[in-house]
Amino acid sequence: MAKAYPEIDEALRSFIQAQSVFFVATAPLDANGHVNLSPKGLDTFRILGPRTVAYLDIFGSGVETIAHLRENGRIVIMFCAFQGATKVLRLHGHGRPVEPHEAEFAILQSHFPVYEGTRAIIVVEVSRISDSCGYGVPLLKLEADRSALPAWCHKRGTEGLKIYRQEKNRQSIDGLPGVTDIVD
Repeated sequence: MAKAYPEIDEALRSFIQAQSVFFVATAPLDANGHVNLSPKGLDTFRILGPRTVAYLDIFGSGVETIAHLRENGRIVIMFCAFQGATKVLRLHGHGRPVEPHEAEFAILQSHFPVYEGTRAIIVVEVSRISDSCGYGVPLLKLEADRSALPAWCHKRGTEGLKIYRQEKNRQSIDGLPGVTDIVD
């Protein structure tokens, strides 16, 4: 049932674009470090090429994905069909964070809607694309996107997010470097 693909073709593109949630997993090199798995939503995922994808990394309580990518680049993104035909799709690759103070950020940002609180764009060069049956994934209905994260970012404002980033996003729970310089 599982199949590997050479690239993201139109059928896979359609499948990815139809999903309202995706999951991102990373891990540090240290065997005693913490593996991270994060759910993502909103309109934050883009296919930039047949083997290149990116997503907006909006403020959160931790900075594990960015820290792990800085250390080793390994990442997997997973999409599950919660409606319609069953399918799980995994995109394995090497990722890198691009932060707002970097020149490339503005070019990448043009592919996305603007979300207050975007701390980076994660760019992934995909090395393996594969699916599996997803027979055990339940059928679920999307009611709506949650407004909590955009509202939280808006309430904090630019200065509040800057302080939060300095306090909470400088390093991972394992002590790896997270976000870099704060800029105005």
